[in-house]
Amino acid sequence: MSHYEYRTKGTCSQLIHFDLEGDKVSNIQFFGGCNGNLKGISKLVDGMSVQDIIAKLEGIRCGNKMTSCPDQLAQAVRIAYEKEKNA
Repeated sequence: MSHYEYRTKGTCSQLIHFDLEGDKVSNIQFFGGCNGNLKGISKLVDGMSVQDIIAKLEGIRCGNKMTSCPDQLAQAVRIAYEKEKNA
């Protein structure tokens, strides 16, 4: 299991921590942002595959922003998974 830290871009949250084992994501923590909503998202996707998280969350926007915290999570797990595959 590998632990990852991702600095978000364009959102109220600044940082996401999560673990990746194979293609399964767990122990997701957002720092900053809408605390209750982000805790809910973290619990809902805990144990999901990278592909499922990307399929459900990628492209979600927050208001007029081009991204959102869920979209940033999708980007983070994609980058981590690619790094794992290429290691």
